[in-house]
Amino acid sequence: MTVRFAALIVASALAVACQKTPAQPAAEAGKPAAPGAAATGTPAANTPQAVKPVPAQLPEVIARVNGDVIPKNEFERAVANLEAQAGGPVPPERRDAVYRQVLDQLVAFRLLTQESAARKVPVPDTEIDARVGQIRGQFPNEQAYTAALAERAMTPDKLRADIRRQIAAMKLVETAVVPTVSVGDPEIEAFYKQNPDKFQEPEAVHAAHILIRAPEGADAAAKQKARAEAQGVLASAKKKGADFAALAKQHSQDQGSAVNGGDLGFVARGQTVPAFEQAAFALKPGQLSGVVESPFGFHVIKAFEQRPARTVPLTEVKAQVGEFLKQQQVQEKTNALVGQLKAKGKVEILI
Repeated sequence: MTVRFAALIVASALAVACQKTPAQPAAEAGKPAAPGAAATGTPAANTPQAVKPVPAQLPEVIARVNGDVIPKNEFERAVANLEAQAGGPVPPERRDAVYRQVLDQLVAFRLLTQESAARKVPVPDTEIDARVGQIRGQFPNEQAYTAALAERAMTPDKLRADIRRQIAAMKLVETAVVPTVSVGDPEIEAFYKQNPDKFQEPEAVHAAHILIRAPEGADAAAKQKARAEAQGVLASAKKKGADFAALAKQHSQDQGSAVNGGDLGFVARGQTVPAFEQAAFALKPGQLSGVVESPFGFHVIKAFEQRPARTVPLTEVKAQVGEFLKQQQVQEKTNALVGQLKAKGKVEILI
């Protein structure tokens, strides 16, 4: 279990800003609605908040935590990290609230790193080396890595120092907070009973497909060529003893599912385009569709299992709920620890 404060330091900002986002799977098989949404503690965007305005021009020093300065450039990097994760800039109407939240987290992180230093929490160089290697590995070469560091006013030594503080703060939580967390069956069962909406699964079909793409705006000849190719694949799939997964790996142009033999997992209603949904849900287990046209091209679909809408039984999600409740306790107790450190220290907010 880890804390989220660490995500705001420069090392993580560098990694997030340069990391390529992997393709999302077409469907998540058999997972209940995630109970973790309530754990963030972030107020709803439409909830009015009385927030002190943040000046348009930020001072060079944003805050001091027991004399330790939080400079403007560190604060701006933290905001940039948040924007990279969100996929866009902070909306102007949310600027004050978001900036205050970022500053609160930076202060909390400072307090945790200071406490970890006071307790002499050990951080092996091997762990720092591994983290640096992970960040370095996201760049094609040393020149690109060095340029990214320079762009963020960062040096290799400062990066290592930031990573050391990050790991130290995480280890502090792991040693001072995590051992105090306990979640038993009564808490898990109570959460399950009190949140029935979080464990609803809609009707779904476990399906695989082979896609032959027709480029958007393709002319009639290109579409006909793609359709003919899909019809050829369908003919092969209908042969006795045909291996649909092997055909998908060979022919499908949906790279995300082709490597899995075209398997999409369980696809719920409303999760795919209408033409695909209508065809997939009309199939019986083991049955093949005809050639189905969608905005993506031409599909050959195979159904494996139909699953009616249901409430996911506790036995299937007990471990997941328990882990969520543990994470929630870790967050709450970490916040309490930060509050104690803040109360006995001196925090000066300068904006």
